[in-house]
Amino acid sequence: MHLRHSDHEHGPPIVPVKFLLEDPEGLTGKEQPEHEMKGSQGEHLLELAMEHGINIEHACGGVCACSTCHVYIEQGMEHLTEPTEAEEDRVEEAPGLQRNSRLSCQCEIKGPGPIVVRVPAWNRNAVKEVPH
Repeated sequence: MHLRHSDHEHGPPIVPVKFLLEDPEGLTGKEQPEHEMKGSQGEHLLELAMEHGINIEHACGGVCACSTCHVYIEQGMEHLTEPTEAEEDRVEEAPGLQRNSRLSCQCEIKGPGPIVVRVPAWNRNAVKEVPH
């Protein structure tokens, strides 16, 4: 299933976001473990990652129906929307649950940042269908 982009307007890309990839080659095809970019208020972290070539797994298409886009927020939790009850229920199903665990499809940027996101090594689909 492919990512469903949010249906609302995003602000200008001014929020500093850093992705730390534990398996950079599996997620991007490159060996670069850190990716710094600018996100927009109103944009979800999953959208931002995918738009910059970081292929975070999202089996449900980013609609909070699974826990495959599980990430750790290392810095800037206060610059993201609060988790909903639905997200909290889903994230509990994720492996490696920590206090800073979130679903990247549900983390909407709301503040000026900076935000640091760690993508665990096990968060990838080695056999993914190629879009037609």
